[in-house]
Amino acid sequence: MDVVIQIVGSLLILVPFVLTQLRRMKSSGRAYLLLNLIGSTVLAIDAGVHAQWGFLLLEGVWAIVSLIGLVRSASAASDPQRPTAHADPSTHRRERG
Repeated sequence: MDVVIQIVGSLLILVPFVLTQLRRMKSSGRAYLLLNLIGSTVLAIDAGVHAQWGFLLLEGVWAIVSLIGLVRSASAASDPQRPTAHADPSTHRRERG
């Protein structure tokens, strides 16, 4: 059962990452952040249960950063006057002068 949990958690992180590389998903989008939060939380809990401290640190930080991104996204959505702090760089175009 542990292996299934690890595979599911890993896929929840890897699939959105691959989709961002294929430009099918934005790394600043809520779906990306939510999938990363869930996957990294699952893996962090598994690492804690098995006393894998380095892995717990990695996945714990990943979960915290994803949560911060979701909170920022939600607060930006609730305040339409507030500019977004981190725009997706793939959407920027160079202006010609």
